[in-house]
Order: sequence, then C-alpha cells, then structure tokens
Amino acid sequence: MSEAPSREQRDTAMSAAAISSERIESDDDNVWTRRLVIFLRVMAVISVFKGLYHWAQVTGFVGGEDEAFENQPMAWQTATVYFAVIELVAAVGLWLATPWGAVVWLTTVVSMAVIELMFPGIYGGSLAIVGLEAVMLAAYLALAFMAARERPP
Repeated sequence: MSEAPSREQRDTAMSAAAISSERIESDDDNVWTRRLVIFLRVMAVISVFKGLYHWAQVTGFVGGEDEAFENQPMAWQTATVYFAVIELVAAVGLWLATPWGAVVWLTTVVSMAVIELMFPGIYGGSLAIVGLEAVMLAAYLALAFMAARERPP
C-alpha cells in the first residue's frame, strides 16, 4: 500500500521547501517592518496605560475630592471618557499590528493634540504633550515609510 512519492510530488515538495527557505532569508530584509511592529507594540503598551489612567479618573481612583469626575466641567468629562475608550481600542489594534489599529491610534494622537492646542480649558493646553504626540506621529510615519520601501510592489 505504501508507494514511493511520484516525481511530481517530490518536485512540488522541493519547490515548496525552496519557497519557504526564500521567505526565511528574505525576513532579514524586513528590518524596518520589524522595527515598525516593535514601535506599534510599544505604543500599544503606552495606550493601555493612558486608557487605564483615564478610566481611573472616571472611576475616582486618582485625584482628590476636588478633582472628582463629577466635579469637572462637561467638556473635560466628555474628553476623558472619549480617551478612556479609544486608547484601549487603539491598544488592541496596535498590538495586533492591524491597519485599523494604526488608524485609531492616529485618531487618538491627533485628537489629543487638537484638544491641547485648540481647547486649553479642557486639559490645560500643554505644549509638551503636543510635542510628544508630534514626535510619536513623526516616528510612526518614518517607520511606516521605511517599511513600505522595503516591500516590493
């Protein structure tokens, strides 16, 4: 019952092995893609901490009675709940390195910068936060550009 594999089966198996070895060798060429994924995972961890911090503000785990969530203006409450939800959603997408995760994360970065610059009454208008968000955005764009360049069309 056991027959020796036909010549066609051997050729197919050998070509499949050659293709998979080419993939392994070509992974050395994907340095920027690996760096982009590492960056996305670091941003995912940061997003988890930011999201949990915002939830801690909502639930009252951080701050005193004067800084309680219900004592804050409606604009601050709205922004805090927005970031509490969207940061955690972005973290999941970033960790999985999905395109929607990067889009949601970019939305959080731009939203935070806009709130800090255009509505300083909500979070205080810190230029340091805007600068940090801009640096993270520039790093992402540079890594994404370099990763896209190393992939053939």
